[in-house]
Amino acid sequence: RVFLRAVNQFTSVLNRFFLDQANFELQLWNNYFHLAVAFLTHESLQLETFSQAKRNKIIKKYGDMRKEIGFKIRDMWYNLGPHKIKFIPAMVGPILEVTLVPEPELRKATIPIFFDMMQCEFNFSGNRNFHMFENELITKLDQEVEGGRGDEQYKILLEKLLLEHCRKHKYLSTSGEVFALLVSSLLENLLDYRTIMHDESKENRMSCTVNVL
Repeated sequence: RVFLRAVNQFTSVLNRFFLDQANFELQLWNNYFHLAVAFLTHESLQLETFSQAKRNKIIKKYGDMRKEIGFKIRDMWYNLGPHKIKFIPAMVGPILEVTLVPEPELRKATIPIFFDMMQCEFNFSGNRNFHMFENELITKLDQEVEGGRGDEQYKILLEKLLLEHCRKHKYLSTSGEVFALLVSSLLENLLDYRTIMHDESKENRMSCTVNVL
């Protein structure tokens, strides 16, 4: 709780003194995001790993602090405005870590940041595409799922939210939809692959490997 209050102090200072064009400090903002993500993903806050009694006790006394800091990360990202492009693709991995935390409200609040990143790169890169974001997300997703994170609910929500946002966009409706479906099918194959690695059948493992490739 003390750490959370400290991080919240940093957010107001960053917004007041280090956001406008003349005083923007890339390293400070970078440090802020990495600190906030490290806090959110810290093992002592992962309520799913505790017994029901311990979980209830923590929520009653402190609430789910991951949501509080997660919503703040989201707000700080949107505050960046034209500076966002400086954080692509470097922030894709940390934001992915946040969205993978199995808390539904947190996921719904932070997954749309991915669409914002796509839109941002499309508008500012000069190439009218989002290849940097795309490559980074696919690489990091592979690593995270291999590391044990991600689940079926995440796959469904990721596809749903990306498709909803892309379909409303004048220029990203086609390429965005293709990308959303690609990521969803990749995630499905990665999750299958992770499950099947403990399977006795060599054929099953091989067919799963082929699907991922």
